[in-house]
Amino acid sequence: MGSSTQPRPAIPFHLRWIQEETPGPRWSRLFARTWASYSRWFLKDGDEERPDYATCREQLDRHMPELLPIWDRLVELTGDNPQAARMLSLYRPTPYITGCSQAIWSRGQPMLVRNYDYHPGACEGTFLHSAWSGTRTLVASDCLWGVLDGINDHGLVVSLAFGGRREVGDGFGIPLILRYIMETCRTAAQAALVLERVPSHMSYNVSLLDASGERCVAAVAPDRSTSITREDVATNHQREVEWSRYDRFTRSAERERYLCDLLADRDVSAETFTRKFLLPPLYNTRYDRAFGTLYTAVYRPFDRSVSYLWPGHTVDQSLDEFEPSDLVIRLGERA
Repeated sequence: MGSSTQPRPAIPFHLRWIQEETPGPRWSRLFARTWASYSRWFLKDGDEERPDYATCREQLDRHMPELLPIWDRLVELTGDNPQAARMLSLYRPTPYITGCSQAIWSRGQPMLVRNYDYHPGACEGTFLHSAWSGTRTLVASDCLWGVLDGINDHGLVVSLAFGGRREVGDGFGIPLILRYIMETCRTAAQAALVLERVPSHMSYNVSLLDASGERCVAAVAPDRSTSITREDVATNHQREVEWSRYDRFTRSAERERYLCDLLADRDVSAETFTRKFLLPPLYNTRYDRAFGTLYTAVYRPFDRSVSYLWPGHTVDQSLDEFEPSDLVIRLGERA
């Protein structure tokens, strides 16, 4: 008797686009909604494994002092919760692993296209338009004020992908370093200097694109110097595959080759290139194993805009024309 494979049920995923110039009641509601989950994550390895408050503040002041006033305000909004203060510093946080494919299109008007691959139950699903230090930013939020990807008023675009290495060291969670870049940098070159200077606790590939069209990929790691290359593609390995089991699961090398081939094909248009992110091998549906595509983002630095894509649905936003909204996407459901 033949057997048939039952399709996996679609997974509802709630997304929110929020605008708040400075931290206030909207951020407080985000904290109230997510803190229980973040607290469990923060304490996963035991409270003694996470740095104390004084150390967290000292390290923030040493490496990213411009963020201290924002951190202080966020801590105040938590009711001066000492555990939340430590978690929000993102100094030596609990290790975590994500997927992601990202590439920079440089023909015509440059754009950065990325897929964020993770478990839907562990993602905030929040896109925040703010101006916490005077510079407007529109970012995919993580860890309550960190950045997965985003764009600022200067047309600087950032996006992260896990670097495919197991080493964990002394440093900050990369989402906070990207927040720092969004708040303080104007160009890809300035952002690259930050990634060379501020330590990251794990390995990541950070794609950078600015309004002038300058671009690069920074490969950061806790145990070796940051490498800056003029690359257009980043997936989930650095230089070469170092974690073969992870590569077999995520097909990082395959995705990298696929993206490089697409960029090299002069017959591929910008629209076709973007739509390829909604199809295998770039689009993934293993949500139960924390490797499903939660959204595709298309950043255009020339007009400070971003489009969020899913099969059969698009949300267009920009720094100048932002519309707060809520949306429930059924992940795994084809158009």
